[in-house]
Amino acid sequence: MALSKILLYYRFTPITDPNAVRLWQRDLCELLGLRGRILISKDGINATVGGELGAMKTYWRKTREYPGFGDIDFKWSEGSGLDSDGRSLDFPRLSVKVRDEIVSFGAPDELRVDTAGVVGGGTHLSPGAVHKLVEERGDEVVFFDGRNAFEAEIGRFKNAVVPDVATTRDFVAELDSGRYDHLKDKPVVTYCTGGIRCEVLSSLMVSRGFSEVYQMDGGIVRYGESFGNTGLWEGALYVFDGRESLTFGTDAATIGECATCAAATSRMVNCADEDCRVRVVQCEGCADAASATCARHRAVAEHALAGAARN
Repeated sequence: MALSKILLYYRFTPITDPNAVRLWQRDLCELLGLRGRILISKDGINATVGGELGAMKTYWRKTREYPGFGDIDFKWSEGSGLDSDGRSLDFPRLSVKVRDEIVSFGAPDELRVDTAGVVGGGTHLSPGAVHKLVEERGDEVVFFDGRNAFEAEIGRFKNAVVPDVATTRDFVAELDSGRYDHLKDKPVVTYCTGGIRCEVLSSLMVSRGFSEVYQMDGGIVRYGESFGNTGLWEGALYVFDGRESLTFGTDAATIGECATCAAATSRMVNCADEDCRVRVVQCEGCADAASATCARHRAVAEHALAGAARN
């Protein structure tokens, strides 16, 4: 039986001709029958790709041959399955694009990259080193979520600071607002799914005067592989593909609460507002999509109802 696999990876390194890399990656994936999303810029590559195990191994081997990509930390995980043509069910298509940023903070001019990666970012800590830091510094350590706020609704580190951001582009304004200035002298551990968002986020924090910034090496994925559900992580990990979320074992806690009835669930749906890209926690029992609205649009609706009642 053919096995479905997914690869998550990134690499910050100068790329002289991003379009040439785009064409090479597109042709390689098409040849191997792979689907997924790949972003390339002058600063590196960011990819999530899925397909049959043998094809994925070939892709992994060929990608590592490119100069600067040999030491990429590839993160393997199980896919949901393959269609009748042997293509991943977790992605609708293959998308390979050149962008100004491989992760969209809206601050390309602030990012500096050399062959070793991001310049001026936070100190990388392995999952074990994160635990050692917490053992030594206790409650002084602050976990800072580098994802969209809705992702944290179904899983996050215990007592983490979760910024109120709908997209990654909101982080710059959030940091510049001064809301987190009280953390500038504390040990701050940034984390995200696989590590890429924290590469940029930690550099933005360092440049804004945060004195002790760390980033979790390999992100939540590597932490979960190391500690499962026995460490500091709680709940499910939201992922941007057909799987929706994943856990690190059958004993994972369910910390998400249905926006409609407050039942415990990790199920997420699109906000009922067609122009909104935020995901909303909603259980199977409340599967009426019209009732699933994010906090922002729920507040707008409540304000409109209150105004109508006054009139």
